[in-house]
Amino acid sequence: MSPVHRTLLHLLDYANLIILTYFIVANAAYTILMAISLYAVTLHSRFAAHTSHADIADSPATPPITLVVPAYNEQDVIATTVHALLNLEYPEKEIIVVDDGSTDETLARLIKEFELQRMDLIYRESIPSKRPWASYLNPQVPNLVVLAKENGGKADALNTGLNMCRSPFFCTVDADSIVERKALLRLMAPIMHASVNTVVSGGLVRIANGCTVANGEVTEIGLPGTWIERCQVVEYIRTFLFGRPGWNFLKGNFITSGAFCLLHRETVVLAGGFGRDTVTEDIDMIARLHTLIEKKGWEADMVFTTDPVCWTECPKQFRMLARQRRRWQLGLVQTVFKHDRLIWNLKQGRLGLLSMPFHAYVEAFGSVVETLGLIILPLSFFIGAMPLSLFLLIMFLAVGYGTLLSVVSVLLAEATIRRYPKYSEMLTLVLYAFLENFGYRQAVSAARAHGVFQFVLGKRRWEVVTHEGVEA
Repeated sequence: MSPVHRTLLHLLDYANLIILTYFIVANAAYTILMAISLYAVTLHSRFAAHTSHADIADSPATPPITLVVPAYNEQDVIATTVHALLNLEYPEKEIIVVDDGSTDETLARLIKEFELQRMDLIYRESIPSKRPWASYLNPQVPNLVVLAKENGGKADALNTGLNMCRSPFFCTVDADSIVERKALLRLMAPIMHASVNTVVSGGLVRIANGCTVANGEVTEIGLPGTWIERCQVVEYIRTFLFGRPGWNFLKGNFITSGAFCLLHRETVVLAGGFGRDTVTEDIDMIARLHTLIEKKGWEADMVFTTDPVCWTECPKQFRMLARQRRRWQLGLVQTVFKHDRLIWNLKQGRLGLLSMPFHAYVEAFGSVVETLGLIILPLSFFIGAMPLSLFLLIMFLAVGYGTLLSVVSVLLAEATIRRYPKYSEMLTLVLYAFLENFGYRQAVSAARAHGVFQFVLGKRRWEVVTHEGVEA
Protein backbone atom coordinates (compact mmCIF):
# COMPACT_ATOMS: atom_id res chain seq x y z
CA MET A 1 0.00 0.00 0.00
CA SER A 2 1.45 3.35 -1.03
CA PRO A 3 1.89 6.20 1.50
CA VAL A 4 -0.67 8.27 -0.41
CA HIS A 5 -3.24 5.46 -0.23
CA ARG A 6 -2.52 4.94 3.47
CA THR A 7 -2.92 8.67 4.18
CA LEU A 8 -6.21 8.73 2.25
CA LEU A 9 -7.54 5.81 4.29
CA HIS A 10 -6.61 7.55 7.56
CA LEU A 11 -8.34 10.73 6.43
CA LEU A 12 -11.44 8.80 5.46
CA ASP A 13 -11.43 7.02 8.83
CA TYR A 14 -11.46 10.36 10.64
CA ALA A 15 -14.13 11.74 8.32
CA ASN A 16 -16.33 8.67 8.78
CA LEU A 17 -15.96 8.92 12.57
CA ILE A 18 -17.06 12.57 12.46
CA ILE A 19 -20.04 11.72 10.23
CA LEU A 20 -21.09 8.78 12.43
CA THR A 21 -20.78 10.87 15.61
CA TYR A 22 -22.77 13.71 14.06
CA PHE A 23 -25.70 11.50 13.03
CA ILE A 24 -25.80 9.73 16.41
CA VAL A 25 -25.82 13.05 18.31
CA ALA A 26 -28.23 14.77 15.91
CA ASN A 27 -30.74 11.91 15.79
CA ALA A 28 -30.63 11.49 19.57
CA ALA A 29 -31.26 15.21 20.03
CA TYR A 30 -34.11 15.24 17.49
CA THR A 31 -35.71 12.20 19.15
CA ILE A 32 -35.58 13.82 22.60
CA LEU A 33 -36.92 17.09 21.19
CA MET A 34 -39.78 15.26 19.50
CA ALA A 35 -40.74 13.48 22.71
CA ILE A 36 -40.69 16.73 24.70
CA SER A 37 -42.54 18.57 21.94
CA LEU A 38 -45.24 15.91 21.80
CA TYR A 39 -45.85 16.33 25.52
CA ALA A 40 -45.89 20.15 25.22
CA VAL A 41 -48.15 20.16 22.14
CA THR A 42 -50.58 17.73 23.80
CA LEU A 43 -50.82 19.91 26.91
CA HIS A 44 -51.37 23.03 24.83
CA SER A 45 -53.96 21.32 22.61
CA ARG A 46 -56.01 20.39 25.65
CA PHE A 47 -55.73 23.93 26.99
CA ALA A 48 -56.57 25.55 23.64
CA ALA A 49 -59.63 23.30 23.17
CA HIS A 50 -61.26 24.90 26.21
CA THR A 51 -60.00 28.46 25.71
CA SER A 52 -61.80 31.14 23.72
CA HIS A 53 -59.48 34.06 24.63
CA ALA A 54 -62.60 36.13 25.30
CA ASP A 55 -61.01 37.41 28.50
CA ILE A 56 -58.21 38.99 26.48
CA ALA A 57 -60.54 40.35 23.79
CA ASP A 58 -62.82 41.99 26.37
CA SER A 59 -60.30 43.06 29.00
CA PRO A 60 -59.49 46.80 29.30
CA ALA A 61 -55.99 45.76 30.44
CA THR A 62 -55.15 44.15 27.10
CA PRO A 63 -52.33 46.26 25.59
CA PRO A 64 -52.62 47.65 22.07
CA ILE A 65 -50.46 46.13 19.33
CA THR A 66 -48.85 47.58 16.23
CA LEU A 67 -48.29 45.24 13.29
CA VAL A 68 -45.20 46.21 11.29
CA VAL A 69 -45.11 44.88 7.72
CA PRO A 70 -41.88 45.46 5.76
CA ALA A 71 -42.56 45.18 2.04
CA TYR A 72 -40.20 45.11 -0.93
CA ASN A 73 -41.64 44.27 -4.38
CA GLU A 74 -44.68 42.47 -2.96
CA GLN A 75 -47.29 43.82 -5.39
CA ASP A 76 -48.99 40.43 -5.86
CA VAL A 77 -49.57 39.65 -2.17
CA ILE A 78 -49.50 42.88 -0.17
CA ALA A 79 -53.20 43.75 -0.47
CA THR A 80 -54.26 40.26 0.66
CA THR A 81 -51.95 40.47 3.65
CA VAL A 82 -53.22 43.88 4.76
CA HIS A 83 -56.86 42.84 4.40
CA ALA A 84 -56.17 39.87 6.65
CA LEU A 85 -54.52 42.09 9.25
CA LEU A 86 -57.41 44.56 9.22
CA ASN A 87 -59.81 41.67 9.89
CA LEU A 88 -57.92 40.36 12.91
CA GLU A 89 -59.90 40.04 16.12
CA TYR A 90 -58.13 42.27 18.63
CA PRO A 91 -59.45 45.16 20.73
CA GLU A 92 -56.89 47.79 19.66
CA LYS A 93 -54.43 47.39 16.81
CA GLU A 94 -52.60 49.49 14.24
CA ILE A 95 -50.96 48.37 11.00
CA ILE A 96 -47.82 50.04 9.67
CA VAL A 97 -46.71 48.94 6.20
CA VAL A 98 -43.19 50.07 5.33
CA ASP A 99 -42.54 50.12 1.59
CA ASP A 100 -38.77 49.64 1.43
CA GLY A 101 -38.12 51.34 -1.89
CA SER A 102 -40.04 48.85 -4.02
CA THR A 103 -39.39 49.01 -7.74
CA ASP A 104 -42.75 47.43 -8.65
CA GLU A 105 -46.31 48.61 -7.90
CA THR A 106 -46.40 47.67 -4.21
CA LEU A 107 -46.93 51.24 -3.04
CA ALA A 108 -49.30 52.13 -5.90
CA ARG A 109 -51.51 49.11 -5.24
CA LEU A 110 -51.71 49.92 -1.52
CA ILE A 111 -52.73 53.50 -2.31
CA LYS A 112 -55.38 52.34 -4.79
CA GLU A 113 -56.73 49.40 -2.77
CA PHE A 114 -57.19 51.36 0.47
CA GLU A 115 -57.76 54.84 -1.06
CA LEU A 116 -54.82 56.32 0.81
CA GLN A 117 -53.89 59.99 0.88
CA ARG A 118 -50.48 61.47 1.49
CA MET A 119 -50.31 63.13 4.91
CA ASP A 120 -47.62 64.53 7.19
CA LEU A 121 -47.30 62.37 10.30
CA ILE A 122 -45.04 62.76 13.33
CA TYR A 123 -41.98 60.53 13.06
CA ARG A 124 -39.59 60.27 16.00
CA GLU A 125 -36.39 58.28 15.60
CA SER A 126 -35.59 56.00 18.54
CA ILE A 127 -33.41 53.70 16.43
CA PRO A 128 -31.27 54.85 13.47
CA SER A 129 -32.96 54.04 10.16
CA LYS A 130 -33.72 55.65 6.84
CA ARG A 131 -36.48 58.18 7.33
CA PRO A 132 -39.69 57.79 5.29
CA TRP A 133 -40.00 60.26 2.46
CA ALA A 134 -43.79 60.01 2.52
CA SER A 135 -46.60 58.68 4.71
CA TYR A 136 -50.10 57.70 3.63
CA LEU A 137 -53.38 57.37 5.49
CA ASN A 138 -57.10 57.02 4.85
CA PRO A 139 -59.24 58.71 7.55
CA GLN A 140 -61.84 56.01 6.94
CA VAL A 141 -59.24 53.35 7.82
CA PRO A 142 -57.45 55.14 10.69
CA ASN A 143 -55.56 52.08 11.91
CA LEU A 144 -53.60 51.66 8.65
CA VAL A 145 -50.47 53.70 7.94
CA VAL A 146 -48.19 53.24 4.95
CA LEU A 147 -44.66 54.61 5.00
CA ALA A 148 -42.53 54.95 1.86
CA LYS A 149 -38.76 55.02 2.24
CA GLU A 150 -35.55 54.49 0.34
CA ASN A 151 -34.44 50.87 0.15
CA GLY A 152 -32.36 49.86 3.14
CA GLY A 153 -33.15 46.20 3.68
CA LYS A 154 -35.67 44.38 5.84
CA ALA A 155 -34.02 45.19 9.17
CA ASP A 156 -33.95 48.90 8.31
CA ALA A 157 -37.61 48.79 7.26
CA LEU A 158 -38.54 47.12 10.56
CA ASN A 159 -36.65 49.81 12.47
CA THR A 160 -38.48 52.53 10.55
CA GLY A 161 -41.80 50.93 11.45
CA LEU A 162 -40.64 50.54 15.05
CA ASN A 163 -39.85 54.26 15.20
CA MET A 164 -43.41 54.99 14.08
CA CYS A 165 -44.87 52.52 16.57
CA ARG A 166 -46.47 53.94 19.73
CA SER A 167 -47.87 50.79 21.32
CA PRO A 168 -46.09 48.75 24.06
CA PHE A 169 -46.02 45.64 21.84
CA PHE A 170 -45.44 45.29 18.12
CA CYS A 171 -45.77 42.31 15.80
CA THR A 172 -43.54 41.65 12.79
CA VAL A 173 -45.44 40.27 9.80
CA ASP A 174 -43.98 39.19 6.46
CA ALA A 175 -45.73 40.67 3.45
CA ASP A 176 -46.50 37.21 2.07
CA SER A 177 -48.19 36.03 5.28
CA ILE A 178 -51.89 35.41 5.90
CA VAL A 179 -52.77 35.66 9.57
CA GLU A 180 -55.73 33.90 11.17
CA ARG A 181 -58.42 36.05 12.79
CA LYS A 182 -57.62 35.10 16.41
CA ALA A 183 -53.87 35.05 15.90
CA LEU A 184 -53.04 38.15 17.94
CA LEU A 185 -55.22 36.97 20.82
CA ARG A 186 -53.34 33.65 20.81
CA LEU A 187 -49.97 35.36 20.80
CA MET A 188 -50.97 37.77 23.55
CA ALA A 189 -52.42 35.01 25.77
CA PRO A 190 -49.08 33.74 27.17
CA ILE A 191 -47.99 37.34 27.80
CA MET A 192 -51.17 38.19 29.71
CA HIS A 193 -51.13 34.95 31.71
CA ALA A 194 -47.40 34.85 32.48
CA SER A 195 -46.04 35.26 35.99
CA VAL A 196 -42.95 37.09 34.66
CA ASN A 197 -42.46 39.71 31.97
CA THR A 198 -42.63 38.13 28.52
CA VAL A 199 -40.80 40.04 25.80
CA VAL A 200 -41.29 37.67 22.85
CA SER A 201 -44.22 35.51 21.78
CA GLY A 202 -43.69 33.52 18.60
CA GLY A 203 -46.26 31.56 16.66
CA LEU A 204 -46.65 28.60 14.38
CA VAL A 205 -46.19 29.10 10.65
CA ARG A 206 -47.91 26.83 8.12
CA ILE A 207 -47.77 26.57 4.32
CA ALA A 208 -50.56 28.43 2.49
CA ASN A 209 -49.86 26.82 -0.89
CA GLY A 210 -52.83 24.68 -1.86
CA CYS A 211 -55.20 26.57 0.43
CA THR A 212 -58.04 28.77 -0.79
CA VAL A 213 -57.80 32.42 0.25
CA ALA A 214 -60.71 34.89 0.16
CA ASN A 215 -60.90 38.40 1.61
CA GLY A 216 -57.53 38.05 3.26
CA GLU A 217 -58.06 34.76 5.10
CA VAL A 218 -57.70 31.06 4.49
CA THR A 219 -61.21 29.72 3.83
CA GLU A 220 -60.29 26.17 2.86
CA ILE A 221 -57.21 24.22 3.88
CA GLY A 222 -55.65 21.96 1.30
CA LEU A 223 -52.37 20.53 0.10
CA PRO A 224 -50.37 22.02 -2.79
CA GLY A 225 -49.98 20.03 -5.97
CA THR A 226 -46.23 19.82 -6.58
CA TRP A 227 -43.75 17.57 -4.77
CA ILE A 228 -41.46 20.43 -3.76
CA GLU A 229 -44.32 22.27 -2.03
CA ARG A 230 -45.60 19.13 -0.30
CA CYS A 231 -42.12 18.33 1.00
CA GLN A 232 -42.01 21.81 2.51
CA VAL A 233 -45.34 21.18 4.26
CA VAL A 234 -43.81 18.12 5.92
CA GLU A 235 -40.67 20.09 6.77
CA TYR A 236 -42.64 22.89 8.42
CA ILE A 237 -44.63 20.38 10.48
CA ARG A 238 -41.44 18.72 11.70
CA THR A 239 -39.78 22.05 12.53
CA PHE A 240 -42.62 24.03 14.07
CA LEU A 241 -44.56 21.28 15.83
CA PHE A 242 -41.84 18.87 16.88
CA GLY A 243 -38.78 21.05 17.31
CA ARG A 244 -39.55 24.50 18.62
CA PRO A 245 -42.17 23.42 21.20
CA GLY A 246 -39.46 21.28 22.76
CA TRP A 247 -37.06 24.20 23.09
CA ASN A 248 -39.90 26.34 24.40
CA PHE A 249 -40.65 23.74 27.08
CA LEU A 250 -36.95 23.72 28.02
CA LYS A 251 -36.88 27.56 27.99
CA GLY A 252 -34.22 27.50 25.31
CA ASN A 253 -35.91 29.49 22.53
CA PHE A 254 -33.32 30.78 20.09
CA ILE A 255 -35.11 30.83 16.72
CA THR A 256 -38.46 32.59 16.41
CA SER A 257 -39.86 33.19 12.93
CA GLY A 258 -40.02 36.84 11.96
CA ALA A 259 -42.92 35.98 9.66
CA PHE A 260 -45.19 36.44 12.68
CA CYS A 261 -43.68 37.36 16.04
CA LEU A 262 -44.87 39.58 18.90
CA LEU A 263 -42.23 41.63 20.73
CA HIS A 264 -42.07 44.15 23.57
CA ARG A 265 -41.19 47.48 21.96
CA GLU A 266 -39.20 49.09 24.78
CA THR A 267 -37.02 46.01 25.25
CA VAL A 268 -36.27 45.83 21.53
CA VAL A 269 -35.33 49.52 21.50
CA LEU A 270 -32.98 48.97 24.47
CA ALA A 271 -31.42 46.09 22.52
CA GLY A 272 -30.65 48.50 19.68
CA GLY A 273 -33.39 47.49 17.28
CA PHE A 274 -32.97 45.07 14.40
CA GLY A 275 -29.38 44.54 13.30
CA ARG A 276 -28.35 45.07 9.69
CA ASP A 277 -25.17 43.00 9.88
CA THR A 278 -26.89 39.62 9.36
CA VAL A 279 -29.33 38.39 6.72
CA THR A 280 -31.69 36.91 9.33
CA GLU A 281 -32.61 39.83 11.54
CA ASP A 282 -35.23 37.80 13.44
CA ILE A 283 -32.72 35.26 14.82
CA ASP A 284 -30.26 38.04 15.59
CA MET A 285 -32.93 39.92 17.53
CA ILE A 286 -33.64 36.94 19.79
CA ALA A 287 -29.91 36.62 20.53
CA ARG A 288 -29.71 40.37 21.24
CA LEU A 289 -32.60 40.12 23.68
CA HIS A 290 -31.04 37.16 25.50
CA THR A 291 -27.82 39.16 25.89
CA LEU A 292 -29.67 42.28 27.07
CA ILE A 293 -31.72 40.35 29.64
CA GLU A 294 -28.58 38.71 31.02
CA LYS A 295 -26.70 42.02 31.31
CA LYS A 296 -29.65 43.78 32.96
CA GLY A 297 -30.25 40.86 35.31
CA TRP A 298 -33.94 40.83 34.41
CA GLU A 299 -36.32 37.96 34.86
CA ALA A 300 -37.98 37.77 31.48
CA ASP A 301 -39.34 35.06 29.22
CA MET A 302 -39.64 34.29 25.51
CA VAL A 303 -42.39 31.89 24.49
CA PHE A 304 -43.57 29.92 21.47
CA THR A 305 -47.26 29.24 20.81
CA THR A 306 -48.20 26.03 18.99
CA ASP A 307 -51.54 27.27 17.66
CA PRO A 308 -51.48 27.50 13.85
CA VAL A 309 -51.63 31.27 13.59
CA CYS A 310 -49.89 32.28 10.39
CA TRP A 311 -49.93 30.96 6.83
CA THR A 312 -47.11 31.76 4.44
CA GLU A 313 -46.39 31.11 0.79
CA CYS A 314 -43.49 28.74 0.25
CA PRO A 315 -41.28 28.73 -2.87
CA LYS A 316 -42.71 26.80 -5.81
CA GLN A 317 -39.42 26.43 -7.67
CA PHE A 318 -36.26 24.84 -6.35
CA ARG A 319 -34.22 27.85 -7.46
CA MET A 320 -36.17 30.07 -5.07
CA LEU A 321 -36.15 27.42 -2.35
CA ALA A 322 -32.37 27.18 -2.58
CA ARG A 323 -32.08 30.97 -2.28
CA GLN A 324 -34.28 30.93 0.81
CA ARG A 325 -32.40 28.12 2.56
CA ARG A 326 -28.98 29.55 1.70
CA ARG A 327 -30.00 32.84 3.29
CA TRP A 328 -31.47 31.18 6.37
CA GLN A 329 -28.31 29.12 6.86
CA LEU A 330 -26.00 32.05 6.21
CA GLY A 331 -27.95 34.10 8.76
CA LEU A 332 -27.86 31.31 11.34
CA VAL A 333 -24.07 30.96 11.06
CA GLN A 334 -23.65 34.75 11.16
CA THR A 335 -25.73 34.95 14.32
CA VAL A 336 -23.99 32.03 16.02
CA PHE A 337 -20.57 33.60 15.43
CA LYS A 338 -21.77 37.09 16.35
CA HIS A 339 -23.27 35.88 19.65
CA ASP A 340 -20.84 33.07 20.43
CA ARG A 341 -20.65 34.26 24.05
CA LEU A 342 -24.06 32.65 24.55
CA ILE A 343 -22.64 29.18 23.82
CA TRP A 344 -21.88 27.24 27.03
CA ASN A 345 -22.86 30.36 29.00
CA LEU A 346 -23.97 29.18 32.46
CA LYS A 347 -25.83 32.44 33.08
CA GLN A 348 -28.10 31.64 30.13
CA GLY A 349 -29.26 28.38 31.71
CA ARG A 350 -30.57 25.77 29.30
CA LEU A 351 -30.28 28.18 26.40
CA GLY A 352 -26.51 28.39 26.91
CA LEU A 353 -25.94 24.76 27.86
CA LEU A 354 -28.31 23.00 25.45
CA SER A 355 -29.97 25.18 22.83
CA MET A 356 -27.03 27.30 21.69
CA PRO A 357 -24.58 24.37 21.36
CA PHE A 358 -27.24 22.44 19.42
CA HIS A 359 -27.90 25.31 17.03
CA ALA A 360 -24.20 26.10 16.67
CA TYR A 361 -22.84 22.61 16.10
CA VAL A 362 -25.78 20.63 14.74
CA GLU A 363 -28.05 23.12 12.98
CA ALA A 364 -25.42 25.59 11.75
CA PHE A 365 -22.76 23.19 10.49
CA GLY A 366 -24.59 19.86 10.27
CA SER A 367 -25.60 20.57 6.68
CA VAL A 368 -21.91 20.56 5.68
CA VAL A 369 -21.39 17.15 7.33
CA GLU A 370 -24.52 15.75 5.70
CA THR A 371 -23.60 17.03 2.24
CA LEU A 372 -19.97 15.91 2.36
CA GLY A 373 -21.17 12.58 3.72
CA LEU A 374 -22.99 11.97 0.43
CA ILE A 375 -19.56 11.92 -1.24
CA ILE A 376 -17.34 10.50 1.50
CA LEU A 377 -19.48 7.52 2.54
CA PRO A 378 -19.84 5.89 -0.91
CA LEU A 379 -16.17 6.64 -1.63
CA SER A 380 -15.08 5.00 1.64
CA PHE A 381 -17.16 1.92 0.93
CA PHE A 382 -16.06 1.42 -2.66
CA ILE A 383 -12.31 1.75 -1.93
CA GLY A 384 -12.56 -0.58 1.05
CA ALA A 385 -12.07 1.99 3.82
CA MET A 386 -15.40 1.08 5.43
CA PRO A 387 -17.04 -2.31 6.04
CA LEU A 388 -20.54 -2.94 4.71
CA SER A 389 -22.02 -3.11 8.22
CA LEU A 390 -20.74 0.38 9.13
CA PHE A 391 -21.83 1.78 5.76
CA LEU A 392 -25.37 0.45 6.25
CA LEU A 393 -25.46 1.74 9.86
CA ILE A 394 -24.54 5.30 8.84
CA MET A 395 -26.94 5.23 5.90
CA PHE A 396 -29.71 4.15 8.24
CA LEU A 397 -28.90 7.00 10.63
CA ALA A 398 -28.66 9.45 7.72
CA VAL A 399 -31.72 8.40 5.75
CA GLY A 400 -33.68 5.64 7.46
CA TYR A 401 -33.96 7.18 10.91
CA GLY A 402 -34.62 10.61 9.41
CA THR A 403 -37.48 9.10 7.43
CA LEU A 404 -38.88 7.55 10.59
CA LEU A 405 -38.75 10.90 12.42
CA SER A 406 -40.52 12.65 9.52
CA VAL A 407 -43.32 10.06 9.33
CA VAL A 408 -43.81 10.10 13.11
CA SER A 409 -43.90 13.92 13.07
CA VAL A 410 -46.75 13.97 10.55
CA LEU A 411 -48.71 11.26 12.38
CA LEU A 412 -48.31 13.04 15.72
CA ALA A 413 -49.28 16.38 14.17
CA GLU A 414 -52.49 14.92 12.78
CA ALA A 415 -53.20 13.22 16.13
CA THR A 416 -52.76 16.43 18.17
CA ILE A 417 -53.50 19.45 15.96
CA ARG A 418 -55.33 18.20 12.92
CA ARG A 419 -55.51 20.86 10.24
CA TYR A 420 -56.03 18.90 7.02
CA PRO A 421 -59.63 17.63 7.17
CA LYS A 422 -59.41 14.87 4.56
CA TYR A 423 -57.91 11.46 5.37
CA SER A 424 -56.52 11.36 1.84
CA GLU A 425 -54.49 14.48 2.63
CA MET A 426 -53.15 12.92 5.81
CA LEU A 427 -52.08 9.81 3.90
CA THR A 428 -50.48 12.02 1.26
CA LEU A 429 -48.48 13.82 3.94
CA VAL A 430 -47.31 10.49 5.38
CA LEU A 431 -46.21 9.45 1.88
CA TYR A 432 -44.26 12.68 1.38
CA ALA A 433 -42.77 12.38 4.87
CA PHE A 434 -41.18 9.24 3.44
CA LEU A 435 -40.36 10.60 -0.02
CA GLU A 436 -38.78 13.87 1.13
CA ASN A 437 -35.82 11.92 2.54
CA PHE A 438 -34.86 10.70 -0.93
CA GLY A 439 -33.68 13.68 -2.95
CA TYR A 440 -35.44 16.70 -1.46
CA ARG A 441 -33.72 16.62 1.92
CA GLN A 442 -30.28 16.10 0.38
CA ALA A 443 -30.84 18.97 -2.08
CA VAL A 444 -31.92 21.31 0.72
CA SER A 445 -28.95 20.22 2.81
CA ALA A 446 -26.64 21.08 -0.10
CA ALA A 447 -28.24 24.53 -0.40
CA ARG A 448 -27.77 25.07 3.33
CA ALA A 449 -24.16 23.92 3.11
CA HIS A 450 -23.69 26.47 0.33
CA GLY A 451 -24.87 29.11 2.81
CA VAL A 452 -22.16 28.03 5.27
CA PHE A 453 -19.51 28.30 2.54
CA GLN A 454 -20.84 31.76 1.65
CA PHE A 455 -20.13 32.77 5.24
CA VAL A 456 -16.61 31.30 5.09
CA LEU A 457 -15.96 33.18 1.84
CA GLY A 458 -17.21 36.43 3.36
CA LYS A 459 -20.33 36.81 1.24
CA ARG A 460 -23.19 38.67 2.92
CA ARG A 461 -25.60 39.24 0.01
CA TRP A 462 -29.35 39.04 0.68
CA GLU A 463 -30.96 36.72 -1.86
CA VAL A 464 -34.47 37.82 -2.83
CA VAL A 465 -37.19 35.16 -3.01
CA THR A 466 -40.06 36.16 -5.29
CA HIS A 467 -43.66 35.22 -4.49
CA GLU A 468 -46.42 34.36 -6.92
CA GLY A 469 -49.38 34.58 -4.56
CA VAL A 470 -51.70 31.83 -3.35
CA GLU A 471 -55.05 30.77 -4.80
CA ALA A 472 -57.79 33.33 -4.33
